[in-house]
Amino acid sequence: MSLENKIAKALLNVGAVALKPNDQFTWASGIKSPIYCDNRITMSSPTIRKEIAQGLVEAIEKNFPGTEAVAGTATAGIPHAAWVSDLMELPMMYVRSKAKDHGRGNQIEGKVIAGQKVVVIEDLISTGGSSLVAVEALQKEGIEVLGVVSIFTYGLPKAEQAFEEAGISFVSLTHYDALTSAAKEAGIIGEEDIPMLSKWHNDLKQGLLK
Repeated sequence: MSLENKIAKALLNVGAVALKPNDQFTWASGIKSPIYCDNRITMSSPTIRKEIAQGLVEAIEKNFPGTEAVAGTATAGIPHAAWVSDLMELPMMYVRSKAKDHGRGNQIEGKVIAGQKVVVIEDLISTGGSSLVAVEALQKEGIEVLGVVSIFTYGLPKAEQAFEEAGISFVSLTHYDALTSAAKEAGIIGEEDIPMLSKWHNDLKQGLLK
């Protein structure tokens, strides 16, 4: 079994991802969606979170050799960054979406070392905006960001373009197609649901959903 299929099944099994083709969720943006992904649920399953952490470690070692520290995005990326840093025995930090308006006004928490090679840990990539905010904050402090590793991606062209323009590579453990395939195999969705799910995903990628 491939890693992307293994992680997709794990997310479904623990309830971190839900698929409801006939009773759709509403995202914060207002978009109606047959899928809802909440990777925070994985924190409550020691088995699943260990599988994800090991997958993230493998992705980092394969794609970003020379990593000297990991940075989690606040808030969902923080626990995964902690588990990854523990497995790799590396320093960890985390990055807020914006600087605090009190105290030291930090946007980055943890020891910041200019020139350090860092990988950003993200839970989910849709447009890539939140990940790149973290990347920019780290770069402003003189940190060399090698790339971003996430648990799940919707595979949107908008994200790919944003990362390309920023000159940052990113990889994800699993993606939308692997998830729907795993859901079909598990009997969560039926063959009759696939056309609608594929059309929704294509419409999302083309920016047709508002």
